[in-house]
Amino acid sequence: IDQSINKSTIMAKEEITLSQPLQRNLDTFQNEFWVSKEKLHEIIDVFVQELKKGLHDNDDPYQIPMNPTWVMDYPDGSETGDYLALDLGGTNMRVVIVHLLGNHKFTKVQTKYRLPDHIRTTRKREELFGFMAECLGKFLKEQNPDGIPEGKTFPLGFTFSYPTTQSKIDSGVLQRWTKGFDIPGVEGNDAAALLRDEIEKREIPIKLVALICDTTGTLVASRYTDPDTIMGVIFGTGVNGAYYDVVADVPKIHNQLPDDISLATPMLINCEYGSFDNKHRVLPRTKYDVQIDQESPRPGQQAFEKMTAGYYLGEIIRKILLEGYETGYLFKDLAQDSEGAKKLAKDYILDSSFLSNLESDDTPDLAESKKEFETKLSINTTPEERLYAKKISAFIGTRAARLSICGISAVCQKMNYRKCHVAADGSVYMKYPHFPERAAKGLSDVFGWDGIKEEDHPIKIVKAQDGSGVGAAVIAALTHARNVKGLSLGLKQN
Repeated sequence: IDQSINKSTIMAKEEITLSQPLQRNLDTFQNEFWVSKEKLHEIIDVFVQELKKGLHDNDDPYQIPMNPTWVMDYPDGSETGDYLALDLGGTNMRVVIVHLLGNHKFTKVQTKYRLPDHIRTTRKREELFGFMAECLGKFLKEQNPDGIPEGKTFPLGFTFSYPTTQSKIDSGVLQRWTKGFDIPGVEGNDAAALLRDEIEKREIPIKLVALICDTTGTLVASRYTDPDTIMGVIFGTGVNGAYYDVVADVPKIHNQLPDDISLATPMLINCEYGSFDNKHRVLPRTKYDVQIDQESPRPGQQAFEKMTAGYYLGEIIRKILLEGYETGYLFKDLAQDSEGAKKLAKDYILDSSFLSNLESDDTPDLAESKKEFETKLSINTTPEERLYAKKISAFIGTRAARLSICGISAVCQKMNYRKCHVAADGSVYMKYPHFPERAAKGLSDVFGWDGIKEEDHPIKIVKAQDGSGVGAAVIAALTHARNVKGLSLGLKQN
């Protein structure tokens, strides 16, 4: 096991020591959660196979989807103009106007609108899409107090991060609602068209030109400011990646291509690779990973995501701590009918912030971790138990970071990239302690960069630009340019 990671990320207090039984138990977990260099290479080889298969056909429901986004141009930083972006989230909606200035520069102004509490389950779909249109109109009036110039129309990029099927860039059929939404009449329908109808009803000078997801936006926004960016990735509640391929390598769309989309045309691919290894061929699953999958609403799906995404990291440590309590080596004074015991037995009561706070705690006797256990689990802990949990957190966090770079490595291997930037966004990358360093170490192990400083690595993971805002606006600019040229925006329509 890489001792440099252990020394730099598991800062055990000298005054706290683990009993021999706990230390032996910890050693077992350390080996179980470690992903060796050899294992990383084995995973990446299978990852490349699945990327290629997903581009070839949609026949296997267990494979990576590899969805064409119909973003068929690279931003080069010269794009200019005023573009709107709308980002529908689970709690808030954000409207952004992005002023692309050229020379890889932009400015932006944004406003958040809280979604009415009832709107996620309203029985009238017009209420949701009408609310979005109303906010767009209100925002435009606020940004143009002297009135919108006659004849001016604002192109809009709509970030709709729900599962959709896209046959062209300005439409997307909702497959299923997530994030607590349950509005009839939207699943199986074009979300872009529903919003477009409400905009037109109100005669707002907006033209919806692109429907995107946040990962696609992350790549395009970052490439606008940094031409070395070849991939966008999300390490957050979920995981995903996007990159530019070429149409020639996406056989599943060849039969319906319009004449003006050649095989040499770039095609931005939204991988949706949280579903990597759904057949469980290569990922090193522990019994806790197997339990999480079996107990999930969709067993056998999102295998990669369930081992790496922030939504699941807290559940992994909860299961480990619960097992420790039930077998008698943790929380020995905790009564079975206590509030703490009940909370510890509750699924998903912990999220990645629990591990993050434990790992970042460098106080005497791990006092901050003591508060964390009391606040989130109503459990009084000993210093030894807190140190044990801190080290377990580091094992889980390190495994997630090392596995997360497999998607990046697979894309770089497939596309033969040797020097580039990968734009990363998401709460785990931005907030989880040591995640960026651990991911960089994983890339170094895979590509053999021993002895090269992290800042000199040929492939660097860098902090992303605002994907759902700036990315949507840049994609709107690229699509608007294709519209002006009369170029196709997707497959031939039946």
